[in-house]
Amino acid sequence: MSRRIRRSVRLLAVTSVAAIVLAGCGGSATPAPSASAATSPTVVPSATPTTAPTPTSPVVGTLDAVRSATIQIEAEGSFVDPAQGQLLNTAGRGSGFILSPDGTALTNNHVVTGAALLKVWVGGDRAKTYNARVIAASECSDLAVIKIDGSGFPVLGWASIAPTPGVDVYAAGFPLGDPEYTLTRGIISKARADGETSWASVDSVIEHDAAINPGNSGGPLVTKDGAVVGLNYAGNDVRQSFAIGKAEVDRILPELLAGTAVNSIGVNGEAMRFDDGTSGIFVASVASGSPADTVGIKGGDFVTKLEGLVLATDGTMSDYCDVLRSHKAGDVLQVEVFRPSTGQTLEGRLNGQALAVVSTIETGGGDQGGGDQGGGDAAADYTYAAVATSGDEMTSEVPTAWSDVKTGDWTYDDETVGLRIGAATDYATWMEGYTVPGAFLAVSAALAGEDVDALLDADRETFEKDCTYDSRKDFDTAGYVGKFDLYTDCGGTGNAFVELVAKSADGAHLVFLQLVALGDRDLTAADHMVETLTVTGPLP
Repeated sequence: MSRRIRRSVRLLAVTSVAAIVLAGCGGSATPAPSASAATSPTVVPSATPTTAPTPTSPVVGTLDAVRSATIQIEAEGSFVDPAQGQLLNTAGRGSGFILSPDGTALTNNHVVTGAALLKVWVGGDRAKTYNARVIAASECSDLAVIKIDGSGFPVLGWASIAPTPGVDVYAAGFPLGDPEYTLTRGIISKARADGETSWASVDSVIEHDAAINPGNSGGPLVTKDGAVVGLNYAGNDVRQSFAIGKAEVDRILPELLAGTAVNSIGVNGEAMRFDDGTSGIFVASVASGSPADTVGIKGGDFVTKLEGLVLATDGTMSDYCDVLRSHKAGDVLQVEVFRPSTGQTLEGRLNGQALAVVSTIETGGGDQGGGDQGGGDAAADYTYAAVATSGDEMTSEVPTAWSDVKTGDWTYDDETVGLRIGAATDYATWMEGYTVPGAFLAVSAALAGEDVDALLDADRETFEKDCTYDSRKDFDTAGYVGKFDLYTDCGGTGNAFVELVAKSADGAHLVFLQLVALGDRDLTAADHMVETLTVTGPLP
C-alpha cells in the first residue's frame, strides 16, 4: 500500500548513493577464516562460459616462473561482516592462478562471489590492471573460475603425481593485500585432511605448513618444479595450512568452465553455531541473479533451514552441502532465513516462491515493541556514517546498519522542492510497510514558509488508516524548531511511525522526516540524523 508515497514524499529516480567506506583491504572480500567460503543445486547465472583450458604456449616449468602465472584479485563491493556489520564499497584481496593463455583462472568462491567488480594484477606487475568476470563458482568446494580480459598469459600446470606427506611445497600469492609477490616454503603433512569446515565442505584437503595468510586464498601450492598440487584456501593459528587438491578441482572444473555453478545458491557464506544452540549459514554477500538473490536472501541473513533440515548444528557446512548434493540443479527447495537486522524469520522456496515474513522477534526494548534490529534497543548499538547528496549540498549521519541508502531530489505536489536522504535496512520494504527500520530526511527552502501543523495534518488521515494516532509533540533541538506526530502499532506490527516537520532557526529551510521505529534506538537514530544535518549548498 505504499503509505509514504503520497504527495509529501514521492521519490524520484535515485541520483546517487553515498559511498561509505568502513573497512580496508583484508584477506578476502568477505568474512572467512584467514583465507576462505560456501553452495546449492541450482544454476547461478554467470558470465559467458569458457571451454576447457588448452594451453597453446608452454606451461610454467620452474619455481621462479610460478610468479608469472600467479594473480592478485581485488574484489570490490558491499559485504556484511558478522562483527562489523554492513561494509559498503569495500575492497578485499585474494590470489589465484592462470589455467590457460586466454585468461581463464582459478581462485576461491569466497574471494569473488558477490563482488560488484574484479580487478586483477598478473605476476605482481602493478603497471597493468585487468578486469575480470566470474564464469561460475562452487560454494561447497570453495572454488571459482574467472576470466581475465586479455590473452597470451603464462600458465601453471598440475603436478603429475599425487601429493604425499614430506614432499616440499611452496605457497605462492599475495597475502595481507600486499602487492608484493610472496613465496613461502613447507612440507605436506597430510595428504587427506578433513575438509569439513565452517567455510567449505570437501571430502579431504591437503594439509601443509607453508605459511599462508589472508590474501593467499586462491593462490597455488606448488612443487619445487613449479607444478600445482593444490589451491590454498585456509590457514589457522597453529601453522596448519590447507589446500584444495587436484582431485576435487577435476571433479567440478568442467562444469565451472561451462558456466554452471556447482552446489551453489549464489552466496558467500560461513557456517556459525552459537552458545544458545542456534546455528545457520551466515551470508556475507549474494550474487545478483542467483537463486539466493531471486528468493530474497540478503547479506547479513542467516540461512537456518534447507528442506526443513536445521543447518550448521556442528558448526560446519556439511549438512548444508549434503542437501544441495542430494538435489538436482533447478529443484525447488524450502528455505528458512533469519534476518537479524529486523528480527524477522522468513520462509520461501529456492527456484519457487520469494521469502515472506513468518514471525518477528519481540525484544521489548521500547514503548513500541517489535523486533529491534538485532541486538537490543540501546542507541549506542548503532554506529553512524555520513551520507551526502551528489553535490554535497546536504549531509547527515545515518546508522551503518541502514545500508540501503537513497539520495536525490524531494518532490511535493509533483514539484521538486528540495533534497532528500533515505536509509533503511531494505528501502523498498520500508517504503511499503512498517516491518523494517529506516528514515527519510528531506530539506526544502521552497517550503520554509509553510505552516508546520498544516503539513502534518495533510498526512494524518493517510497514516491513521494503518496506525493508531498517539499524539503531536513539540520538537526543539539542533537549531530546528517544529513538531512531530507519533503513530503506534502500524500495520498491526507493534512498530511506531514518526513524521516530523521543523524549521531552521534562521527560517531559511524546512526539515521533513519520516521514521519507522522498531525500538528506542531507532527513535534516537532519527534525532541523530537531524542533529548531524548540515545544509551547505543551494536547494532546488
